[in-house]
Amino acid sequence: MDSLKRKSEILKALAHPSRLWIIESLYEKDRCVCEFVDALKVDYSTVSKHLSILKNAGFISSKQSGKERWYSLRTPCIKNFMDCIETMIPQTESEQTP
Repeated sequence: MDSLKRKSEILKALAHPSRLWIIESLYEKDRCVCEFVDALKVDYSTVSKHLSILKNAGFISSKQSGKERWYSLRTPCIKNFMDCIETMIPQTESEQTP
């Protein structure tokens, strides 16, 4: 049961559109906090909270470079999971249409 609980906690970390966007943006390259703030159009503290949740779940890692903190994808296999979810979207949309 502990394994299922941990899996549930990890999946909860993905349960926000901004965090999904952060994950997908890290497929391409490492990014600094300022890039997330600009792209998401939210304040630094909000981005910091999202990054903390993703980091604690094990999806991303960070490193300090000068005054900036850079984030990278720690688990590239998440792309396969996200691709799987993407294939489900048309199916679930058609099932919800009356």
